[in-house]
Amino acid sequence: MIVSMIKKSEDSSQLLRVTITSNKEIAPGVYYLSYQRTHDFLAGQVIKVSLDENNPPRIYSICSGNLDPETSILFNIKEGGLLTPKMARLRPGDNLLVSAPYGGFISSGQSEWWISTGTGIAPFYSMIRSGLGNKCRLIHGVRSESQFYFQKEIRSVMGEHYMTCCSGEEVPGSFYGRVTDWLSALDELPTNIKYYLCGKALMVVDVRDLLIERGIPFENIMAEIYF
Repeated sequence: MIVSMIKKSEDSSQLLRVTITSNKEIAPGVYYLSYQRTHDFLAGQVIKVSLDENNPPRIYSICSGNLDPETSILFNIKEGGLLTPKMARLRPGDNLLVSAPYGGFISSGQSEWWISTGTGIAPFYSMIRSGLGNKCRLIHGVRSESQFYFQKEIRSVMGEHYMTCCSGEEVPGSFYGRVTDWLSALDELPTNIKYYLCGKALMVVDVRDLLIERGIPFENIMAEIYF
């Protein structure tokens, strides 16, 4: 689930019942859930998700491309959570309540740096599938190699502009350490581009502070916080 620094749309409070088309466990405890697309959207936008009208919805980044026939989200099971353990058990044909897409975490696809951890890769994967990844750089930080979701497809599009960081184990071809360690080791950072951050609060705050200390204007930093 995420808390976003985004603008709500008028339609986001209305939930529509949709039918699940697939729900795949792509890594231990991590699922890629899809339903037939009901609305157009911009890569980087979010939807509200619930299983019934009696429980408040949670917010998830759309993880599919804006021309894909299905809308997808990426989520991990939260132990003791009210939603994700039940969502993990959904099968094709089951129902889900979703809102219209909304939000302003939108990329221009022009020389941006995208920085994410864990399932915070979701909006950037949507951007890549929507054709926005050719001129941007993506840095993805995880604790274990199994968390490099969609790695082959991302690498095929972004090539050397896709950097992976793993803090929990040494992985060939990846930086051993946190995203902040990789950024700190750079001699300089471009100051005239936008930086998009998506992941847990600690990472977002640490990276934001690091960028500001290195001379990046605050208004050039866009952020979504997962929790």
